[in-house]
Amino acid sequence: SPESTVEDMVKYIDKMPASRPRAFKTHASPPTLPFQDNVKYVVVLRNPEESIVSMKTFTSKHSQEFLKYWGMPPEAFQWADIEAFYNAFVKGVGMDKMLFGFMAEWWKLRNEPNVLLLHYKDMVSDHEGSITKISDFLGYGPYTDDEWSAILELTSFQWMKKHEARFEASSVWHIPVLEKGAMLRQGSFGMARTKDGMTEALGSDLEERGRKILTDEAAFDWMYNGGP
Repeated sequence: SPESTVEDMVKYIDKMPASRPRAFKTHASPPTLPFQDNVKYVVVLRNPEESIVSMKTFTSKHSQEFLKYWGMPPEAFQWADIEAFYNAFVKGVGMDKMLFGFMAEWWKLRNEPNVLLLHYKDMVSDHEGSITKISDFLGYGPYTDDEWSAILELTSFQWMKKHEARFEASSVWHIPVLEKGAMLRQGSFGMARTKDGMTEALGSDLEERGRKILTDEAAFDWMYNGGP
């Protein structure tokens, strides 16, 4: 909230029980996020065109109560189309630097033993294989057949969509942060241009901007297409 300080957040984290593993979600990358040998990092990347069209939906579904609390006008996160959003967030705010800069920093660390780099496309294409990778990386298991079946069900898009209220920050604040449908949309890939409005011109502009930030060709190809 606007009243929260860094000290408040540190106190909140310190109160979490240290008797079990703690998980933290962030959009930061090193060096903003400290890289420590005793921490395991599960890093998920996505095709940047898909990230942008998904972000448009996510931002537009912030609740009116949330906007009012932060002193923002009701229309603050509303855009007529993807081009208007692109102009505001990529050209205006520099979202391209955030996306491709994130990839550049984590790509350098991809072979570290405490880093697991995953691509959204691969996670959707091979759900069970991806969950196996994460479980092995974190050192969990072995599981009984019933336990494994439950894990696969609870990590599926179908289950999460059915229970999407659990993932929309509905209990983290005294006012609703998001509207229904903000966090879980399609659970698919490859639709940025065919369904979500991303144009050839915007895609070309994004690629041009991205190549200035992410200069490793292998990293650039993996960010767009995934793979081993």
